[in-house]
Amino acid sequence: MVRKRARTKAGGGTPAHGRLRAALGATTTALLTVTALAALPQTTAHAADTLGAAAAEKGRYFGAAVAANRLGEAPYVETLDREFNSVTAENEMKWDALEPRRGTFLFSRADQIFDHARSRGMDVRGHTLVWHSQLPSWVSGLGTTELRSAMNNHITQVMTHYKGEIHSWDVVNEAFQDGGSGARRNSPFQSKLGNGFIEEAFRTARAADPAAKLCYNDYNTDGVNAKSNAVYDMVKDFTSRGVPIDCVGFQSHFNSNSPVPSDYRANLQRFADLGVDVQITELDIEGSGQAQATDYGNVVRACLAVTRCTGITVWGIPDKYSWRPSGTPLLFDNDYAKKPAYDAVLGALGGTTDPDDPDDPGTPGAGCTATYTTAEQWGSGYNGRVTITAGSSPITGWSVDVTMTSPQKVLSVWNGSPTWDSGGNVMTVRPSWNGSLAAGASTGFGFTVSGGASPPPQVGACTAS
Repeated sequence: MVRKRARTKAGGGTPAHGRLRAALGATTTALLTVTALAALPQTTAHAADTLGAAAAEKGRYFGAAVAANRLGEAPYVETLDREFNSVTAENEMKWDALEPRRGTFLFSRADQIFDHARSRGMDVRGHTLVWHSQLPSWVSGLGTTELRSAMNNHITQVMTHYKGEIHSWDVVNEAFQDGGSGARRNSPFQSKLGNGFIEEAFRTARAADPAAKLCYNDYNTDGVNAKSNAVYDMVKDFTSRGVPIDCVGFQSHFNSNSPVPSDYRANLQRFADLGVDVQITELDIEGSGQAQATDYGNVVRACLAVTRCTGITVWGIPDKYSWRPSGTPLLFDNDYAKKPAYDAVLGALGGTTDPDDPDDPGTPGAGCTATYTTAEQWGSGYNGRVTITAGSSPITGWSVDVTMTSPQKVLSVWNGSPTWDSGGNVMTVRPSWNGSLAAGASTGFGFTVSGGASPPPQVGACTAS
């Protein structure tokens, strides 16, 4: 049965269908305006105060993995509906859940998530059609001919059920081994159908739903390494031969043993340069406090810096329902309070915290906000200004990360003391003399940039002390 629904747009953010795709010598003159600039009134456009809405303003989605058995929990649903504009089923669309017996499809649990999301105007990502794990036992017992028939039938039946309603499908998941070999994983599909099973799955998926984005999804491919190189070579081959692939998913599960790689953004970009979208599909980062917040902010800024990075999905909502809860890897704590990582993400997206939310650690009652404006602009650069505003309590210090896009370089900074990361493109600014602010008071810093007037810098969340 093909499901047909009106695409309602209720709460939960704006749907993300249709992805939005004076010479250096003037610097001396521009610097002369610094004193006047500090006295100019600051004008700030309205900024979104939820993850989904802020991402939508950047032409992206910001989603969460959702479990059907949590949809009866009021805080879970309230947080989901308020913050996110995309949903991925944690387990309910995997093979063992949808087709536990050959030819018998059970869609009720998946439909529960799907119906909730679509009724609130959220996109839905399909996860996943062909995967070596969470297979019903009957699949691995099939011979070559029967396995090929079962794989193609499963793809066709599931995609037809949701035809025209799922934005992106993880068609094949985790088909490559870890380590330095770059080899294919020894799954039932690989051992019986050979390397061609991935191409066949994508061709079958395109026939089943020509409107859906078709993705390959994997983990430990976030930086340039043997595994990501093998995936890259496959995608390059597919695009050169017209095999239907639209996107590559990067799971991005990070911790102290597997941190955010320094070439994360460059790796996303090289895949995008093949002519496919890239998506961060299962993001979580173990840790706490400012270190975790910095990592989350850097991941979001990396996506924003890549035009074809169309969205981000975090793998869960509160820490207690994460697949690795002891690592507290998500944006909300066990009581659904927003963590510093939440504010870092919202700030990286260009949003602002909700001043009426007492549980938000980045609200005016518990910190500061940072707002960016471009003051002057010329052919090869611009002056930027960041305004720091204390919340309803005084602060004695603040810091803000500013990320530049190469070949842009910061020539000078005033009213702030900068330090730089090892790559030279992330500037952390702290006060030079203006750290103490009364409740509600504002200060700021400015900087001059050469190397082009666009894109504007990505300004992270303000961290108060």
